[in-house]
Amino acid sequence: MKKVLIFHAVVASLGGFLFGFDTAVISGAEQSIQKLWALSDFEHGLAVAIALYGTVLGALFAGIPVNAIGRKKTLIWIGILYFISALGSALAPEIYSFMILRFIGGVGVGASSVAAPMYISEIAPPKARGRLVALFQFNITFGIVIAYLSNFLVANIGENAWRWMLGIEAIPAFIFASLVFFVPKSPRWLIALKNDEAAARKILEQVSNDNVDKAIDQIKEGIALTKSAGGNFFSPKYRKPIMLAFLFAFFNQVSGINAIIYFAPRIFEMTGLGASSALLSSTGVGITNLVFCIVGIFIIDKLGRRSLMIIGSFGLILTLSLIAYGFFAEQFGGIPAFLFIYIAFFSMSQGAVIWVFISEIFPNKIRAQGQSFGSFTHWILAAIIANVFPYFAKSFGGGPVFSFFAFMMFLQLLFVWKIMPETKNRSLEELEKELISK
Repeated sequence: MKKVLIFHAVVASLGGFLFGFDTAVISGAEQSIQKLWALSDFEHGLAVAIALYGTVLGALFAGIPVNAIGRKKTLIWIGILYFISALGSALAPEIYSFMILRFIGGVGVGASSVAAPMYISEIAPPKARGRLVALFQFNITFGIVIAYLSNFLVANIGENAWRWMLGIEAIPAFIFASLVFFVPKSPRWLIALKNDEAAARKILEQVSNDNVDKAIDQIKEGIALTKSAGGNFFSPKYRKPIMLAFLFAFFNQVSGINAIIYFAPRIFEMTGLGASSALLSSTGVGITNLVFCIVGIFIIDKLGRRSLMIIGSFGLILTLSLIAYGFFAEQFGGIPAFLFIYIAFFSMSQGAVIWVFISEIFPNKIRAQGQSFGSFTHWILAAIIANVFPYFAKSFGGGPVFSFFAFMMFLQLLFVWKIMPETKNRSLEELEKELISK
């Protein structure tokens, strides 16, 4: 791979860092906010989940600017949204302005989950696409680690510590928006939507060691195939990639990952750990997530997406079942360890694969809508689960909740085994030919 290609992929993937930081940083602030503004359980759940509702909106509509102004300009605006949200929510005087500004940050998260993986997949060669797109997930996990660590470091600076936790995000948001100016436009966007083959050729010559003429011919063949297929996004011709994106995103969230990431300190406290130990243990969750995401990145192009998902499904079923049993039996000693093992299996399988897989399975012409659809499914479920998790955990306890997650992972195993295709080492256009229904 050329160094310039790696630079462009790393810059785009920094949207994932802000994604992860914004998602996890609220875990250190949520209890302080609840006490400060005397929030009920429902209001508290909404204050935490409001960013996810913004994420749903951002994911749902990101396909519009991604096609209209391009992947690059959309990423710049995403950085601006993160910056506004970070400063604004840190300075919020009451709960309503706080939720509005967290909602704006959520829009950035949702849009970045569409634009960044799509951009990287469209500039990456087939043999390295898994690793390069997985950089987005690496940066999500890295952002989560830094958020947990930052929360731990500033937790004792006073009653306004939570404001510092949230405001620090403005720094990486500014850096990200500035760096995106130095990446090129997507060559596939230039050909498919702007009919600018000359500009696309120059970019491909800069970033790729592959045969540029062959790559352009494949892109044009893919566009012709999409046109001949006809119909809108929800046409029966595209039912297979739509089904794959929906089911993959669905199972990603019913694994319980965002409930654990958002409420990690609270879950650890449920097992008997003190508040300080719980916050530090949450940092350990983030580090485990990061380390095993790196493992996933190294093997995703060797073992393949499907093999990683089979391994991960078995691991998630086992660990979630053990966590559920611990809550039912009120034997909490092993639960923290099982949570760490759960995070390890999730990060090297679902965490590493989701944004790669969804960015690969849609034709060039409708990739923006497809990525938006997959991200929307992912985030609407994340919002619902984060919103109701405190209620169900308090009303029913950890046993039934984690049993539900374990059963969902059993269904995921069946999905991967029977339905999910392998996409490694294949061009986007080759996958397009296979997945569009004849």
